[in-house]
Amino acid sequence: MYGAGAASSVISLTTPRGTTSFPSLLVQADAGNFNTSREEGEVAGTRDRLDYLGAFSWLQTGNSLPNDEFHVATTAANIGYQLNGTTQLRGTLHYGVDGAGVPNSWDFYQVADSATQKDQDLFISGVIDNQTTPSLHNKLLYGATRKREQYNQWTQQGSGVFDAYGDSMGDLVTITGANGDAVTGRAILDFAGVYPSGYQQVSNRDQVVYQGDYRFTPHITALAGFRFEQERGLFVDPSYYTDEQTERTNYDYLAAIHGDFKQRFFYTLGGSLERYSLFGTQTSPRAGMSFFAVKPRKGVLSGTRILFNYGDGVREAKLTEQFGSLYQFLANAKLVSLAQQLQIGPLAAPATRSYEGGVEQTFFSNRLIFRANYFHNQFGREIESVGAKLLVSLLTNLSPTEKQELITALGSYYQYDSGLYVNTEAFRAQGVETTLESGIGRKLFFRGGYTYLDGVVQRSFSSDNEALIGGYAPTYKGIPIGWYSPLVGARPFRRAPHTGFMTATYAEHKFTGVFTSGFSSRSDDSTYLLDADFGGSMLLPNRNLDYGFAKLDLGGSYALLPWMSVYGQAENLLSQHHIAPIGYPSLPMNFRAGLRFEVGKGSAH
Repeated sequence: MYGAGAASSVISLTTPRGTTSFPSLLVQADAGNFNTSREEGEVAGTRDRLDYLGAFSWLQTGNSLPNDEFHVATTAANIGYQLNGTTQLRGTLHYGVDGAGVPNSWDFYQVADSATQKDQDLFISGVIDNQTTPSLHNKLLYGATRKREQYNQWTQQGSGVFDAYGDSMGDLVTITGANGDAVTGRAILDFAGVYPSGYQQVSNRDQVVYQGDYRFTPHITALAGFRFEQERGLFVDPSYYTDEQTERTNYDYLAAIHGDFKQRFFYTLGGSLERYSLFGTQTSPRAGMSFFAVKPRKGVLSGTRILFNYGDGVREAKLTEQFGSLYQFLANAKLVSLAQQLQIGPLAAPATRSYEGGVEQTFFSNRLIFRANYFHNQFGREIESVGAKLLVSLLTNLSPTEKQELITALGSYYQYDSGLYVNTEAFRAQGVETTLESGIGRKLFFRGGYTYLDGVVQRSFSSDNEALIGGYAPTYKGIPIGWYSPLVGARPFRRAPHTGFMTATYAEHKFTGVFTSGFSSRSDDSTYLLDADFGGSMLLPNRNLDYGFAKLDLGGSYALLPWMSVYGQAENLLSQHHIAPIGYPSLPMNFRAGLRFEVGKGSAH
């Protein structure tokens, strides 16, 4: 039961637990290029009804750019206690502290910002798990997160060239997109202002979750649940005179039924009723089925399964989106009539509707598995940023006095051409996803996949309205450009139409080797840059602006002794420069090698 944050998919992380009757110990340390080092320690085990695990790790690296250092310390714990044969208590904790330099998009400026970001994140949970009867299972969970983020820009950096407003410019650079288009000039790196500057953001969440399931027959199980969540948020940014606090209380009810017919047809029907303090009541129905057209068996064609899934979902606005709501900003400035003129209302819940259907075919007595799925996702009421200068330019019917009043109300948003948030983007994404996996003998295993994505923007406030303003919409040699968001009819930014992966694993008694690779075609994007006149001369056509890439990684370990092994990992073997979006050079080929010591091998993994 994952709630509103899971509009279409979920990443689930599991904390390992101790299993040995004695304390097992893991210690490992490695080092590599770019002044990288990592140390980790872990102890785990059981005693009577108690199981325990504690771990700590430290990673630091200089990376390959000026002011791009990074370090992170992570602590984890998992303690469980078996009260009796039917009831278990468990508590987990994860705490991470990190700090990083933020050099900005180096390729656009060739000057590194003197900025840093620090985060402190705490995640805790406590669970009571009870098998009340052989058919009835209940779970009660309390979870909490405490997240802190601080960003600071310590000084105004630049090449020594300033515009008429005191904004510092980057070096003279030539930017070349993957589409072959190029532009030469200087872009604004840091705006004029008071330094140091920065912001801090806090998000504290507490939630209580109940989930119960009852097995009526071996073929029918029903599930019901309830979730209550309270969030307190804080965002302070003196540069924009922002000091916002909020409290959000949400709860939802979930019900589902799972079943099968003769172990051949499997189905899930369910949904949730969700109540948000920001959006009101939302519903999220879900359904899924699978059918074995050919049940698993031995032979060349050893099983055929047909699958279908459907689901609606919503997500809650991020705190930064809520605090930067365009409607709320206009309402606070007593400009509600202006919001009505622009057809802008309070933030609504971004929504998605997903359909997926496909087939899973096994060959050679399940030694080879092929999957192919067609998906069609509709994303509506998406939240996008609208630049303040565009907003003012849209209102051609305002008198000079009214326009100046709006500019004054926007303040720093207009000065820095920063964005405010609205529910004005919609796009469709459909395509085909395929995977193939196979084991060769007992030592070699392959897995690979390819995805074709056909995405198209159906609505966007910025590009819908820029076309209404003569001479405002930026162009490159007559080609229209979406500055802050993609143009209607184009692809969403940073979503490549062709992606794929391939992995290979080899394992024998003492040696394990892993090869992984990821591939991507070109994708649409924007440089988002402003020149000295706050114009768009540093923009390039969106189409295929980001480069395609192939990222290859190789790792392995060898057991020198039953309790000691040596391991190594090398990433980006081809030193691909453009894995990240345009403007952000990727870390070249990097490697680490180290030693691992284990007492009670395999106890917590």
